[in-house]
Amino acid sequence: MSNQNGQSLACGFESAPVGKSLLVYADCLAWLAGVPEDTVHAIVTDPPYGVKEYEADQLAKRKVGRGGIWRIPPSFDGHVRAPLPRFTALDRSEREAVRTFFAEWSRSTLYALRPGGHVFIATNAFIAQLLYDALVEGGLEFRGQVIRLVRTLRGGDRPKNAEAEFPGVSSMPKGCYEPWGIFRKPMPDKITVAECLRRFQTGALRRTPDDRPFEDCIRSERTPRAERAIANHPSLKPQSFLRQVVYASLPLGEGIVVDPFMGSGSTVAAAEALGLSSIGIERHREYFDLAAKAIPRLARIAAGIPTPREQPSLF
Repeated sequence: MSNQNGQSLACGFESAPVGKSLLVYADCLAWLAGVPEDTVHAIVTDPPYGVKEYEADQLAKRKVGRGGIWRIPPSFDGHVRAPLPRFTALDRSEREAVRTFFAEWSRSTLYALRPGGHVFIATNAFIAQLLYDALVEGGLEFRGQVIRLVRTLRGGDRPKNAEAEFPGVSSMPKGCYEPWGIFRKPMPDKITVAECLRRFQTGALRRTPDDRPFEDCIRSERTPRAERAIANHPSLKPQSFLRQVVYASLPLGEGIVVDPFMGSGSTVAAAEALGLSSIGIERHREYFDLAAKAIPRLARIAAGIPTPREQPSLF
């Protein structure tokens, strides 16, 4: 894959084409530093937040069920819950490391994005404020949130090792939503959205297929078992949700969507299903190899973009 000037967007790193997309085996900061300026039209991503939860030692602990930063939940009513990072376990210095990383990431993203290009970034209630402050510090504009309404089996538990002593207490609210921050690279001074669309194909969001505004509250399912069987990744998002976000991220239905933290490739698969071009960046060999195999299969999953009329009422 090349940009309009014929420059390779692999930027010298190992890469693999998949359909209309490109997978790059690299650290995202290194790739962002090498890509030509103003190349990327949109970013849709779900990054790690402990920074260390995807390090080799922590992945090894998760694989054998020993936890580390990963909480290994027990089965519940026959359902084995997926491991998830214990964001509450991050101490002050680790939270500062998260802030520093994402401020730097924001600055790198600012260089690669076209003016007016949007960033959709998944987060959680524990990290959202920290993340948003860091991204704004790096130069991105905060534009709001998408609230992914999804009931999980996480949260709402009684105090650990004191369940009998405090039977009527929950240690935290039960998780029923997932926030996705919406950011935008600032448009040039005194330029309108219309002019930004003409010059850069960015600056706004794409309306739904039935010509309604993209909404910031989306009912979502938990990731189906069939998709997890294809791509075994701890934070895999469902195609039914991702395709709506990827679709909205390119206002004119053209350009390049990038996932700098590709994982098993679900964002790239959503772009492929929609016939869009995308680039996935992944620094872990295991996930890079998994994505190359999983993306074509995930893209074939029957999960269209539901229109607002097809979605259940929120009220």
